[in-house]
Amino acid sequence: MKTAALKIVVGTDGAEPGQAAVRWAASLAADRGMGLLIVHALHSEQLAYGGGLAGPASWFDDLAADGRRVLDEAVADAETAAPGLPVDTVMPIDSPTPHLIDASKSAAMVVVGASGKGFFAGMMIGSTASAVIAHSHCPAVVLRGRKGTTNYPDGGPVVVGVDGSPLSEQALETAFDEASRRNASLVAVHAWSDITYDDVYGMARLVTQWETIEGDERRLLAQRLAGWQEKYPNVAVERVLVRDRPRHTLLEWSAKAQLVVVGSRGRGGFTGQLLGSVSQALTQHAECPVMVVRPRKTR
Repeated sequence: MKTAALKIVVGTDGAEPGQAAVRWAASLAADRGMGLLIVHALHSEQLAYGGGLAGPASWFDDLAADGRRVLDEAVADAETAAPGLPVDTVMPIDSPTPHLIDASKSAAMVVVGASGKGFFAGMMIGSTASAVIAHSHCPAVVLRGRKGTTNYPDGGPVVVGVDGSPLSEQALETAFDEASRRNASLVAVHAWSDITYDDVYGMARLVTQWETIEGDERRLLAQRLAGWQEKYPNVAVERVLVRDRPRHTLLEWSAKAQLVVVGSRGRGGFTGQLLGSVSQALTQHAECPVMVVRPRKTR
């Protein structure tokens, strides 16, 4: 089968969140003229006895047959969502995580469900999704839906978190591009601090300090947005400025957004930290798909 050169990569385990992820990724790939690569792992390491001894060959044969069934169903789902879409599949015998991360090196986007088999409403992010967003080489999307379901909205604004860090600038660029492709408006949420004075010091917030800083922060946000608004004049922008706790504001917006875009870590992150508190909170609790932008790899 002839496939598009640039692909969206999606992982599935056969459970409904993974199947929904395939349909979502297929529709997006078709809209953008890309191919789709579906990854389903057999997890054959779970069939090993203690000491690394392999289980019976018949177990593996049954597992492989079930894996092929999952991939056949995933391809059928992709075809239903996007007829004629170029689709490739891969079925590693071990964990899917390293294969998704490796595929992300040449992908436009990697997509994973928020959780796998055993999915319950409100369940926290799964281990595969957590590892992928921490190590992906391209933007990684964790598919969260309204109220913890697989109801992924296709309407509403694109929301982006802005904190002035270099990675935040990448997130802005990605968010403007997503909003433009989706014919959606953009909401830029900026908090000048990620500290809540009430929580840290047990005292009233420094209102006078906020009033002093607010004007400067508003001007800085306008400056950060200006260049991108010039490049994407079709995107209407709403600016939201808050004192602190950006994760709370972004989570509130996720209930009416179709996508939230954040950097994997912000200006408050530590060197070597893979995910910041904001991106962690969103991938665990948001009510729409969350795109986490990772640092660009330098050659």
